[in-house]
Amino acid sequence: MNGGDELYFDYAATTPVDPAVAARMATCLADRTLQGNASSIGHRAGRRARALVEEARLQIGAAIAADARGIVFTSGATEADNLAVIGAARFNAHRGRHLVSAKTEHKAVLDALAVLTREGFEVTLLKPALDGLVDPVQVAQALRPDTVLVSLMHVNNEIGVVQDIAAVGRICRERNVLLHVDAAQSVGKLPVDVRAMSADLVSFSAHKAYGPKGVGLLWVRPEPRLGVEPLLRGGGQENGLRSGTLATHQIVGMAEAFIVARRELERDVAAARDLAQRLLAGLAALGGVELNGHPDQRVPGIVNVTVHGVEGESLRLALDGIALSSGSACASSSPEASYVLRGLGRTDALAESSLRFSLGRYTTAAEVDAALAIAARGIERLRALAPA
Repeated sequence: MNGGDELYFDYAATTPVDPAVAARMATCLADRTLQGNASSIGHRAGRRARALVEEARLQIGAAIAADARGIVFTSGATEADNLAVIGAARFNAHRGRHLVSAKTEHKAVLDALAVLTREGFEVTLLKPALDGLVDPVQVAQALRPDTVLVSLMHVNNEIGVVQDIAAVGRICRERNVLLHVDAAQSVGKLPVDVRAMSADLVSFSAHKAYGPKGVGLLWVRPEPRLGVEPLLRGGGQENGLRSGTLATHQIVGMAEAFIVARRELERDVAAARDLAQRLLAGLAALGGVELNGHPDQRVPGIVNVTVHGVEGESLRLALDGIALSSGSACASSSPEASYVLRGLGRTDALAESSLRFSLGRYTTAAEVDAALAIAARGIERLRALAPA
């Protein structure tokens, strides 16, 4: 994918919509017989829309190996994270008011936890190892008799490391503690099996997997039924957990995106691995470039590197022509260095001199080579002008 005059290396922020997804959504939008409100099942138009939503629910359930009855459609993973963390904590506050998470979680989780601390909850934030991984033993040691919820990300959106969620899930089950997993970056990058995670709540996003923006879901364990206090109130849609008119065309688009992601997983992962190796080899040849995160326990499409010997803002300016990120898109308005990298022990200066290249389904070898050429010219010029 070439973003106009830019080389696009920001797939972790958002992915382009797959043509099959766009076509499916266009059909849904153009057909007047499918324009009813999915909650208005008293007439044919509403029932047709409802049928599309329920078909999509089943398709998504199959794609993530989850009981489709637990799927609650939301506006995206941010809302799903908030509903999971705040909703589950509030509903289960009578059991305890202690929560466990990690310093490198997505802001949607960290800010939700901050809300709960103002309500009297206590939060333990685990510090990952230098490679970005949280040892399940850390989680076990952090649990207390009053712990009600653990929230951990499956694939980190900045450094791409993959946490051992299944091991954490087993620990939480043994201790009768709820587990929420932010899996927004997982679909299309590795096999997703909600049952194998032993999770109680799992958040997903469509636009991270070649689907439309503005739709996501929270999977809530249906049996035994898990209590979650809703954040939005009104019509009582989605079993009372998320009120609001369902965006049929977006839900249909999300289902198609997840179907394609599952079908193309092996090809997409292999292509991303080859391209990431090509990118890393080219960056390593410049010298003074260090990969952030575990070298093996990671998804290949997210390559976060620290470039030694250059200043952060100058580095980003020197790479004009490449659409990439110095951190998470959710925190791009913040002037601070990446809190994820600082959470791993990076100094502010090193965190500011870091770049996240994220690539995906439409990235080509020619684009990787072109990006490397821009990076080489920019980094070599900066080091010559003002060696740090």
